[in-house]
Amino acid sequence: MLKNLGVTPEGTRDLLFEECLARREAETVLAELFLRRGFSEVMTPGLEYYDMFDAGQPIIPVENMYKLVDSKGRLLVMRPDSTLPIARLTATRLRYAPLPIRLYYTQDVYHLNHGLSGHNDQEFQAGIELIGAAGERADLEVLSLAADSLRLCGVGDFRLEIGHVGFFLSLVNELDVDDSIRDNIRTLIENKNYAALSGILDTLKQSDAVDAIRRLPRLFGGKEVLAAASSLCKNDEARAALEYLDTLYNKLSALGLSEQVMIDLGLVHQNEYYTGVIFRGYIEGSGDTVITGGRYDTLLGRFGCDLPATGFGVNVDSITKRMLERGEITPPMPPEVLVHAQPGYETAALKKVGEFTKEGIHCEFSVFQTVEQAREYAQKRHILKVYEFGKNTSVYEIGN
Repeated sequence: MLKNLGVTPEGTRDLLFEECLARREAETVLAELFLRRGFSEVMTPGLEYYDMFDAGQPIIPVENMYKLVDSKGRLLVMRPDSTLPIARLTATRLRYAPLPIRLYYTQDVYHLNHGLSGHNDQEFQAGIELIGAAGERADLEVLSLAADSLRLCGVGDFRLEIGHVGFFLSLVNELDVDDSIRDNIRTLIENKNYAALSGILDTLKQSDAVDAIRRLPRLFGGKEVLAAASSLCKNDEARAALEYLDTLYNKLSALGLSEQVMIDLGLVHQNEYYTGVIFRGYIEGSGDTVITGGRYDTLLGRFGCDLPATGFGVNVDSITKRMLERGEITPPMPPEVLVHAQPGYETAALKKVGEFTKEGIHCEFSVFQTVEQAREYAQKRHILKVYEFGKNTSVYEIGN
């Protein structure tokens, strides 16, 4: 029963020293950016009812959620996503707030990753939700803010890949298959398992839609992708999606992002709530998806609040890892002063610690019985001075 006593659960890990500093710095940069752009912070519970993520129509695959039962036998999940809880919060506590509603968060989410994916099950995210705003201006703001998030974190070059759910759905809905096959096709494209995807498509009656889906992996790049895809369009929905992406791409280019923005018409999400533009962000030197976002105009309707919305989440853990790899985080410095008290002078020494703290001096209170022990400890920790409080105050310079 004690074999796991010294390890963390699979998919989780401890953070030490520089890792904590890097995460805190990334979180602070993002939170300050969101706050300056008019977003207000919210926090949602780490536990939510399973019903919120299912309700007869699963939004997140059930096998990807951590589940547990409360004292009344009700099924709970550890928060697998921040967007749905914020949609619930908005539809209840912010139902009559002036629109648009701008919210941001910094909190953990939990994904049950299967097999040897290399991804952590616990992921710290920072993100925004822009609720009650539809159309091009809102999408443009969110995409530009996503770019600013990666730029201000200072982790090198980055790339945003944008697509449109409408384009993919317009193709897959033309297939003469049931929902399970459609879901399987979505999952294989999401996982970029194109060999298995071809295997499924080979079993279907060949059509323009099948041919277009087969070509999705190659519909990636700059504006030329939109021209190539236009020849595959056989319905108004697909054409409208391409025209909208063209408009957004042109305006993002005008913002100086032409080198960072790519079009990926094979971009899909397993989360079922996206309805329009979707996007992902990547940073130099990391294979992780660092930003995930898009438009979800029908999600709040599940909670009786029919509002359009869009947003994104940043994988802060991936940002943290890259900051450490680039050597951008200074290791925590030892205290400048160790304050030691002779017997009976503990209160006076603690008052001095308080004075040093107010003056901005990094100090530590000695818990040792003798000053010799305190000086030995200071030597090991590279603390430069030991203040000894007693009948007379003595100051020891510690050589390192």
